[in-house]
Amino acid sequence: MRLAGLFTRSHGRDEEHPVPEEAAGLPARDESPPPEQRQEGLVVDELPAEGAPPEEIGLPSEPEPPRDVRVIGDVSTIIPTREKAPPPEARQEPQRAGRVLAFANQKGGVAKTTSTLNLAVALSEEGHRVLVVDMDPQGNLTMSQGFNPDQITRSMFDVLVHRLPIDQVIHDAEVDLAVSSIDLAGAELALSSMIGRERALEKALAPIKGRYDWILVDTPPSLGLLTINALVAADEVIVPVQCEYLSLRGLVQLENTLSMIRENLNPNVAIQGILPTMFDGRTLHSREAIEILQENFGDLVFKTRIKKTVRYAEAPVKGSSVLKYDPSGNAASAYRELAKEVLDGAKARKHA
Repeated sequence: MRLAGLFTRSHGRDEEHPVPEEAAGLPARDESPPPEQRQEGLVVDELPAEGAPPEEIGLPSEPEPPRDVRVIGDVSTIIPTREKAPPPEARQEPQRAGRVLAFANQKGGVAKTTSTLNLAVALSEEGHRVLVVDMDPQGNLTMSQGFNPDQITRSMFDVLVHRLPIDQVIHDAEVDLAVSSIDLAGAELALSSMIGRERALEKALAPIKGRYDWILVDTPPSLGLLTINALVAADEVIVPVQCEYLSLRGLVQLENTLSMIRENLNPNVAIQGILPTMFDGRTLHSREAIEILQENFGDLVFKTRIKKTVRYAEAPVKGSSVLKYDPSGNAASAYRELAKEVLDGAKARKHA
């Protein structure tokens, strides 16, 4: 619809047929300009006289959002105005809890890496923002997400030894991943002469903790300086334990290490739970191992049992977690149950 003709009428026609102000919905004024100086289609920018009923000028009596009122010919048109959205810089991400959870056991082959990755993905499915940190020079966690440690130029070695910002080694995967490489094997020697060497990871995580709800740290199968860095930076520790007698023996040594860290470096670190892995309910030995754990550690033992299945070996070949590789399988369900236990425990401690 073209409205140009309504705003370009000649003065001659206005003189012959002046438009009275009452017809346009405006109150009469004492001093009105001559008819030849009035034009149709003016924007109404004056308020009505006091006492004028709202229905006479086409405006509502209740306050409403700003509106643009235009008179076109003899018709009064109300055009709502659009409110402006706040600028992008005014919107900021909320500050997150940034709880650090370390997976530690000096015995190898107990599913530390498998549990770190799959619990992280399960927490992400619950709506949490998660970062996983690969502190193992073998780089199994890094490989499990499809990265080749031999082709990585910057890794956690540079973060710990050269004080590189950890942002520069975080890669996008199923969850955010701070990658490892074989260079990390030399980190303990490089850190040994540094002051505050036990707090290198804690300092590296400090600037980014507010971006994440959970930070999960995978550690090497030892109680060396890399594992100690993880325990010093951690709020809590999960101990994966293979359901075998020899694996249970290592818990005593880990508990002694944690006691020394509490006394000297991190008084708040605690064992959040002991996770039975590679459980085979068909064997008496596995069932007896669970009984020994419950007798000695009671409620610290998670109710979730990570059972033996080939799915845990197949998923890393595809560069994915088992939750992505086989989302409806029993292996994925086990880590979803573990995630619920971890979250319920965090809520209980928060309200304690």
